[in-house]
Amino acid sequence: MAGGQIRKHSVSIRGHRTSITLEDAFMDALRQMAGQRGMAVAALIAEIDAAHSADDQAQVNLSSAIRVAVLDWAMKKKGGVASLEE
Repeated sequence: MAGGQIRKHSVSIRGHRTSITLEDAFMDALRQMAGQRGMAVAALIAEIDAAHSADDQAQVNLSSAIRVAVLDWAMKKKGGVASLEE
């Protein structure tokens, strides 16, 4: 499957180094999402992290939260299903 390769990526979130593990397809889409919003990928990851922490879902790991955010963005972009956050 194209884009199925999983890779670790090191990022800095609010001055704290961490790593995320994402399939290439999700990382590519995350980059597109950040580009569309005119922000750095690290800033977008920090925003996703803050949102999922604020939603009292800190037990969900950051990589999973990113996948859900990317899926939600892609579905909205394609005019598909309403937000997964609702």
